[in-house]
Amino acid sequence: YFRAHFIQSSGDLPSKQRTTCNLQPVITNTNVFILVITVMSFAPTSSSGTSHATNAASSNKKQKIHGDDNDGEEHFPSVPKIEYKGPESTDPLSFRYYNPDEEIMGKKMKDWLRFSVCYWHTFRGKGADPFGFPTMKRSWDDESDTMENAKRRADAAFELFTKLGVGYYTFHDRDVVSEGNTLAESNANLDEMADYLKDLQDKTGVKLLWATQNLFSHPRYMNGAFTNPDAHVMAYACAQVKKILDINHKLGGENVVFWGGREGYQTILNTDIKREIDHMAQVFKIAIKYKEEQNMTSQFLIEPKPREPTKHQYDYDAQTTIAFLKTYGLDDHFKLNIEPNHTTLAGHDFEHDILFASKYGMLGSVDSNTGDPLLGWDTDQFPMDIKKAALVMGIIMDQGGLGSGGLNFDCKVRRESTDDVDLFLGHIGAMDTFARGLRIAAQIRQDATLSNMVKERYSSFDSGFGKEMEDGNVTLEECEEYIQEHGEPQQRSGKQELYEMVLNRFL
Repeated sequence: YFRAHFIQSSGDLPSKQRTTCNLQPVITNTNVFILVITVMSFAPTSSSGTSHATNAASSNKKQKIHGDDNDGEEHFPSVPKIEYKGPESTDPLSFRYYNPDEEIMGKKMKDWLRFSVCYWHTFRGKGADPFGFPTMKRSWDDESDTMENAKRRADAAFELFTKLGVGYYTFHDRDVVSEGNTLAESNANLDEMADYLKDLQDKTGVKLLWATQNLFSHPRYMNGAFTNPDAHVMAYACAQVKKILDINHKLGGENVVFWGGREGYQTILNTDIKREIDHMAQVFKIAIKYKEEQNMTSQFLIEPKPREPTKHQYDYDAQTTIAFLKTYGLDDHFKLNIEPNHTTLAGHDFEHDILFASKYGMLGSVDSNTGDPLLGWDTDQFPMDIKKAALVMGIIMDQGGLGSGGLNFDCKVRRESTDDVDLFLGHIGAMDTFARGLRIAAQIRQDATLSNMVKERYSSFDSGFGKEMEDGNVTLEECEEYIQEHGEPQQRSGKQELYEMVLNRFL
């Protein structure tokens, strides 16, 4: 999307007039209008689909790219390798609680937490919002669609990954390199970029947690991708899925995420809801078939979200998504990638979807971010709430870890945080938050006061008639006889305040 500023120059005192225009130059009488164009887009895809990714020769030559002539060049020269310095540290470029090789309840912290950095917010986000232009200028990004610029951006990304000490990263296909004029050109761009990323992975040891396809930014997907009413568009989306499965496999991605950004509706008046959901399930089935035919082992993940950009998304929350998977016989092939900011947009507590997915064996990974409770959209902030982190890590510990998943920071620094070092500060703070949450969760489980209180609360189902009820061995007639014999049940307090006091002992 383009918005233009006209700066009108006339007479002795220039005046400024701002307007949204159609990019046509304007000349009125003797006034001269200067057209300044700024790109405003959440995603790297251009609205026209055009790309110059293969025209590296025309790109900015002033900055070097990764290669034999560039080994050792730093994009963050003022940032050292981030080290653990303990709780007393006041150095913001250090960890106070995250000590990666320290063992907590039989497992290293880095294996419990499996931190990952997302490519889109960290290396494609520039601070634009619906009301203002980008605020961030990165030295490694000349804003062009060239392959050279894409590779330079990857160099900066892997420098950040290694200095933070994270083991994983994630990306959309259109994050790492621009879309081409045709599917063939887009795929060629991805192939070249995948080779470059593979080289960086091999040199640094950083792994791909998951890749995914961007099926929401390009205008072709304005009515959805898998649920689009046009079969031609649906086929294009499937072709994109095939390519990202290939790229993910080549790079050793441990999961593949499906987020249905525009799989939903704006109005029921023009929507055949059942047919659209049937089509979405059909795409998942052929994706499973392709994965099995190619002997791919990555875990498929669906990421729920209730709304935005559509008014209503079909994968509304964890319970809705699990019901969808079970309805269409897909639950053996998918788990859930839960983003807490999406959970709160659905009207639930931060930890709600993580808990529900875990209890039903469907928690695969977590996009670790948070939202502002006063704002009604997806703000994607770095999580800094110790209490919420402790609750989440307790759930993860109870299921034995995240398996092939991880804690992926789907987060962006605030629009006003414009220094390059702010990218590090946001991640360091969030990593320490979850590390401290892990330590607290371990203490709570070793203490066992809370778990024993919960066990006692449900103890009536551990034996006797309650046990028979829980096991499904009683009838309605027997329940009636039991009440006639034992009378009115005694009122029992839920003692929520006591539970909250006990939790606070550990914070």
